[in-house]
Amino acid sequence: MKLEEYIYKGSQKLRCGYTTGSCAAAAAMAAAEMLLTGRKTEHAELMTPKGVKLCLDITEPAIGEGKASCTVIKDSGDDPDITDGIRVCAEVMLITSGFEITGGEGIGRVTKAGLDQPVGEAAINSVPRKMISEAVMKIAEKYGYSGGFKVIISVPGGEEIAKKTYNPRMGIEGGISIIGTSGIVEPMSNSALIETIRTEAKMRRAEGQRNMLLTIGNYSESFVQEKMPFSLERSVTCSNFIGEAIDISIELGFETILIVGHIGKLVKLGAGIMNTHSSCADGRMDVLVTCGVLAGADTETLKQLPDCATVDAAMDILDEAGYLEKTTKVLEKRMDFYLQNRVKSEVRIGAVSFSYKRDMLIKTSLADELIKAITEEENG
Repeated sequence: MKLEEYIYKGSQKLRCGYTTGSCAAAAAMAAAEMLLTGRKTEHAELMTPKGVKLCLDITEPAIGEGKASCTVIKDSGDDPDITDGIRVCAEVMLITSGFEITGGEGIGRVTKAGLDQPVGEAAINSVPRKMISEAVMKIAEKYGYSGGFKVIISVPGGEEIAKKTYNPRMGIEGGISIIGTSGIVEPMSNSALIETIRTEAKMRRAEGQRNMLLTIGNYSESFVQEKMPFSLERSVTCSNFIGEAIDISIELGFETILIVGHIGKLVKLGAGIMNTHSSCADGRMDVLVTCGVLAGADTETLKQLPDCATVDAAMDILDEAGYLEKTTKVLEKRMDFYLQNRVKSEVRIGAVSFSYKRDMLIKTSLADELIKAITEEENG
C-alpha cells in the first residue's frame, strides 16, 4: 500500500516513502506472527518513530520448521533514492531466550569505528534495531510467547546496490545499511544528507583526526587528488551544506577546518552564503560585482557580469579588463571574513578555491597553515 503522506517543496506536492528500517521492522513483525500462528499474512501495521502509521504489503511469505520469512518492497515515494523498489527480507526463528538481530545477504558490515554500530556488526542502525525489536515483541505479547527470537535481515542484490552509495567510503562493506531515524523518507530530505555528513565526520574523528578536510563534490575531490599534499580518503564530502558541515566539525571537536571547492561554488562564501545550492541562493555574480566595485573596476565592465552563466565566464571579462587579480583579492578577504564569523574563534578555518580553466587558486589567510597541519597529521 502506498503511503499517503505528503510534503511541499515550493509549489510541488511530493509523496513521502518509508525507510529500509521500516521495511525491516514490518517484515520481521509479519514473519514473527506467521511463525507463532502458522498462518501466512498479507499486511503488517507499524507505527513509525515519526508517529505515522504504516500498513505495508507482505510478499514471499514462507513458514518452515521453527522459522518464518517474508519480504517488504521499499517505497521511497517521490525521493530519488537508489534503494527504491528493493526487497527487504526478514527471517525469524525461535530461540530459548533473548533477542538477536543480524544481517544476511546484501547487508553490509561495519569496518571502521565511529559509525552507528561497532566494528564487525551488521550495518543495521540503532533506530531500526529498536523498531524491529519492538515490532516482534509486540507480536510475542499478542500471542503469549515468552521465549526468544533471532531475526536475520537481508536485501537480495544489496552488495551491488551498495557500490553506488557512500557505504564503501564510509567503512561499510559487502552491502547496504538498514537506516532511518523517523521511519519515513521525506523527498529530497536535507536532514538525511546532513546526517550523512555527521556520520562521516564522526568516523573521521574516531580515527583520531583533529583536522577536518571538507570537499564539495567531484571537482574538489579530483583537485585534492591531483594537487594537494594529502590524500582524499581523509576528507568529508559536504556538498552544498558548508555551514552545517562547519557546525558539525566544531561540535565533534575538530581543531581546524579546511574547505576545498571550485570557485563556482565557493564564490558564494563572499556573501556569507553557507548553503550553496542554487535553490537556496545564487548570488555568484552579485558577489563578483561587489568585489569588482571594491577593486575599482569600471562600470562598463561590471555591467557585463550579471549576464554571465558561469563564474569562469565572468572572470574572463574581469581578466580582459585588467581587474581579475584585484577582484579575487577582495573576494579572498570576504570569504575569510564570513568563515571566521561563522566559527567565532572556536576553531581555525580556511578555504582553498580553484578554477581549472584559469589554473587559479584563491586561499584565505589560514589556508596554507591548515594544509600543513593536515599533511603533518597524515604523515604522523
